[in-house]
Amino acid sequence: MSRRRGFTLIEILVALSVAGCLALGASYAIGRVGPRLDLRSGAWRVTSGLNQARFRAILSGEPIRVRFAAPGFFLERYDVDEGAWRTALGVPLPGVIVRANNSPVFHPQGTVSGLATITVSNKEGSYRITIAITGRIRSVRTG
Repeated sequence: MSRRRGFTLIEILVALSVAGCLALGASYAIGRVGPRLDLRSGAWRVTSGLNQARFRAILSGEPIRVRFAAPGFFLERYDVDEGAWRTALGVPLPGVIVRANNSPVFHPQGTVSGLATITVSNKEGSYRITIAITGRIRSVRTG
């Protein structure tokens, strides 16, 4: 009786083809999930950025503006000496398009001027984020 060692060429080819089919299926599934995750992540990052701007204004005693521009948004503080807004933080938002009708300014009292409606969207849908004069931020899935 002879002992068999290793695998035959046919067995190796069958195993590789099965592994290839599994990898193809996994890449297809991941490709479909990616845009949905980008949309949720983008909406969450905008909402948390707005909250961060509000709390920075309250804690620092300085107005903080949120300016939306491709590819994301910027938190800016007002430099009294130079009379201009200076970028404090830039946040990129890959995989989504962000549109805003205004650049809200958060004040040390927690209120906001320049009320804004922000839309975060991609091919999977959209979120509408609104800011009330009291500083309350609300996010709603719209598509």
